[in-house]
Amino acid sequence: MTRVTALNVNGKKMTTDVDSTTSLLSVLRNDLNLTGGKYGCGEGQCGACAVLLDGQPIRSCTTQVGRAAGKEITTIEGLEKDGRLHPLQEAFIKADAMQCAYCTSGMIMSGAALLAKTPRPNRAEIINGMNGNICRCGTYQRIINAIEIASGTAKEMSK
Repeated sequence: MTRVTALNVNGKKMTTDVDSTTSLLSVLRNDLNLTGGKYGCGEGQCGACAVLLDGQPIRSCTTQVGRAAGKEITTIEGLEKDGRLHPLQEAFIKADAMQCAYCTSGMIMSGAALLAKTPRPNRAEIINGMNGNICRCGTYQRIINAIEIASGTAKEMSK
């Protein structure tokens, strides 16, 4: 049985001692106390558990921690820098893009990856880039607005 004893998470080397087949989500939440990512469906379908692995969004509930060893893992907790929220986190607040907020960290992580790849996406690119992230409350329009705000492509929001 192979063990994972260290992970690169949010720019820091973190120690752990887990079986390499354990889900990355379980290790992040239970061993490293990084609870931003949520357990949603457990099948990689809803996106509530999304984190970035070397900058690419992945479903941490179905990713074995052994696959993440030696790579850079970024969680929602790692997006803020020097006490300042990531622009997309700020935009989610401004657009009131959350209701129950269970999906929010996964939405933000997928949105951050989209903006890193396509800094000024059009509406169709946002919708395509966010496919696979489910919001049970149905705040999709506000999520799209938040991504538009963060990218600078938002039209004036009506109040």
